[in-house]
Amino acid sequence: MAARIFLARHGQTEWSLTGRHTGRTDVPLLDEGRRGAKLLGERLHRAPWDGLPGVEVRTSPLVRAKETCELAGFGDRAQPWDALLEVDYGAYEGLTPAEIKSGRPDWLLWRDGVPEGETLAEVAARADEVVSWARSADRDVLVFAHGHILRTLGARWLGLDISFGARIRLEPTSLSVLGWAYGEPAIERWNDTGHLG
Repeated sequence: MAARIFLARHGQTEWSLTGRHTGRTDVPLLDEGRRGAKLLGERLHRAPWDGLPGVEVRTSPLVRAKETCELAGFGDRAQPWDALLEVDYGAYEGLTPAEIKSGRPDWLLWRDGVPEGETLAEVAARADEVVSWARSADRDVLVFAHGHILRTLGARWLGLDISFGARIRLEPTSLSVLGWAYGEPAIERWNDTGHLG
């Protein structure tokens, strides 16, 4: 079996609800986020995935991702991994896109990056590390992480530039699956929130 990556974005937080860039600030889940994490877990434990037996699980060490992982029922199998941390937004940490654009009207994270934070090349390198790990054996992997690093993973899985991440949005507590089609890397499922309905 060729490796697949199951991507779980963490549940809703106060900052994700208000659109604030939440990089390394350790913001906890809201009750809505906890509920969503439990629903995601219930979905992954039903057919067709049946709890993903044999899956290797990694999580961002930040509390919003770790708690999502635990509430989804995978905490006992998960290892924290710094490669799954959200983008370090530097001077833009905690700001909304509107606040940033008030001083830089044409700003786009995926093209321009951030001052005093992580470069786009550094983010892409971390995503490439995760892709290499996922492809290193014939087993599925499940990662619990954050919107922008997961969007970068989607781009890099496909062999595309990090800028492709601008075109593939992710909602809190969404499920995505990266796999294969005709021997080439493919998106099997993206930004699926059906379990939250």
